[in-house]
Amino acid sequence: MFYSMENTRTSVGERLITLELRGVSKSFGMRRVLSDVNLAFGEGLLAVFGPNGSGKTTLLRIIAGLCQPSFGKVLVSEDGVLVPDDRRRIIIGFAAPDISLYDEMTIAENLRFFALVRGMLIGESKINQIIERLGIGSHTHRMFGELSSGMKQRAKLASAVLHDPPLLLLDEPYSNMDEAGVEVVHSLIEEYRRKGTVVVATSAVAEAESADMTLELGAKM
Repeated sequence: MFYSMENTRTSVGERLITLELRGVSKSFGMRRVLSDVNLAFGEGLLAVFGPNGSGKTTLLRIIAGLCQPSFGKVLVSEDGVLVPDDRRRIIIGFAAPDISLYDEMTIAENLRFFALVRGMLIGESKINQIIERLGIGSHTHRMFGELSSGMKQRAKLASAVLHDPPLLLLDEPYSNMDEAGVEVVHSLIEEYRRKGTVVVATSAVAEAESADMTLELGAKM
């Protein structure tokens, strides 16, 4: 498969990210999940969609550097300069259902911890700003494990954008969201697609219709 799109958007952010997949394939044992995925994408919103089991989550984890492809390469460039694999965590924000925060820590404590893990000094004002941006200000000092599914999802998103990444990866970001939560997520995606690159994995075709580019993955193999 090959998908490409020339970047005709005007960058309003400080860093331009280019994502390129070259023949990316992934197998788990005898089961092939991804097969020869090729893609070139610049700034904006890329929607990766397909049925459950089609490899959406696996592809995002490969892009994030959390999973190695069986074959092929993922190239991420920043302002035309190739980003080394060990630096991807600095420019990437990733939120997914299977990535959780610590149940025994509050939202604020989790965010402080993940800032330290990324080696970044992020002040309290920035943390509070992000918490308010995601509409979880009233839950700041509650333990993550005590939150509802929707509030947990918002907290994960807060962690993903804590360092204002130019490349944001979101796996099923609308899951477990009520109407207000859906609006918060939509607003966040629109903000980051204007100033960087957003990749959203979804099983809903309707969610992909407003994207700048779509990548459809096949049925479960």
